[in-house]
Amino acid sequence: MHVVIIGNGIAGITCARTLRKHHSDCSITVISSESQHFYSRTALMYIYMGHMKYEHTKPYEDWFWEKNRIDLCFDHVVSIPFENKSLQLRSGLEISYDKLVIATGSVPNRFDWPGQEAEGVISLYGLQDLELLEKYSTDTKRAVIAGGGLIGIELAEMLRTRNIEVTYLVREPHFWANILPQEEGQMINKHIRLDHHIDLQLNAELKQIFSDSKGRVEAIETLSGEKIPCQLVGLTVGVRPNVDFLRNSEIEIDKGIMVNEFLETNIPDVYACGDCVQHIKPPVGRKAVEQVWYTGRMMGECLGETLSGKRTAYVPGVWFNSAKFFDIEYQTYGDVPAQCTSEQSDFYWQHPSKNAALHFVYGKESGVIKGINSFGIRLRHAVLEQWIKEHKTVEYVLIHFEDAWFEPEFHKNYIHEIISEFNHKTGSGLKANKKSWHRILSNIKKATYGH
Repeated sequence: MHVVIIGNGIAGITCARTLRKHHSDCSITVISSESQHFYSRTALMYIYMGHMKYEHTKPYEDWFWEKNRIDLCFDHVVSIPFENKSLQLRSGLEISYDKLVIATGSVPNRFDWPGQEAEGVISLYGLQDLELLEKYSTDTKRAVIAGGGLIGIELAEMLRTRNIEVTYLVREPHFWANILPQEEGQMINKHIRLDHHIDLQLNAELKQIFSDSKGRVEAIETLSGEKIPCQLVGLTVGVRPNVDFLRNSEIEIDKGIMVNEFLETNIPDVYACGDCVQHIKPPVGRKAVEQVWYTGRMMGECLGETLSGKRTAYVPGVWFNSAKFFDIEYQTYGDVPAQCTSEQSDFYWQHPSKNAALHFVYGKESGVIKGINSFGIRLRHAVLEQWIKEHKTVEYVLIHFEDAWFEPEFHKNYIHEIISEFNHKTGSGLKANKKSWHRILSNIKKATYGH
């Protein structure tokens, strides 16, 4: 059996590794036109900031692939004649397959702004984007970033490490407003402006980009008519599934490649995983398109199992994500919407002087915990996931919250302050349990191993 995987990101490579682990006889070919070897895309910013080199972002030595008999093909897929079970490559090579995995990831959004093809307009997604950023930022004094999400704030942090002035255009009333509730968004707004001296402009959108006589960016104009001189523009308005090259084929596509719970497409022996997929029936509590590193890894594992003969459904469990907004670490578990529904209540606590906050969302009638946001406070993933799965109440979670605290043992926690404020706001009389390391280890073991 010859398995061909298009894409060497986390989804495709995890699929290849899992398949090889369980199936020693099949042939595996991974095709990519971005990089020779798999690397950690999330580490790109640290290369630019001087904390890492490119070779440090590769989790496996270059000899790993030959040793594990995973053939790497540095080429670009032009078309897929599914009826012939083959792929046409840019080099002219044709590759046949028995099973095909499409793991082409995502690509940055572009919205046809006038001037967006000028020199000095970049996105931040892959190695080629990083190379362009290095090229253009050498003579950049001011940059403008359009797009109030994770990639935008990463780019802002990168540029500030080189003392480049940054104007950050966010079309919503606070940072990442489609994801973060208002309280958290306002805290991040303040952190961006006051702690990192960025010109954050809210309710502001890019209208057009101007270039000089040599085709290099020289300014942008916002929808309000403000003209801002700059030498670099970062377009960070999200990503979309990388599926345009399949639009005129017989494979079923909406926003992404349509797959069932086993990551099978409508074409026999053709599968898809990672950022490029759209689930026909999303798992409970999840979205049809989820473009997150760990979901790509999980899909790759499931598909690797299926291809090795053990048909395995994709069941991701409780939603989780993490990020970093400059110095503030962010974790989210379960469902914390930007605005609570009529069936939800919430409790928000923020430290009076530090960048630390917690947001609990729970059922209005039942009190059952639905989700938790954490800022500047490290929590135990396994414990929180267990509480959400077991439908614990917000009162139970707060009483036992020290079990989820992941800070060093002698690091001050804020459990008593948090519970005191909850009592004040709700009229409750909760008291925190004493920390029990036996109970903490038991909870983690139960969440991890199921017993």
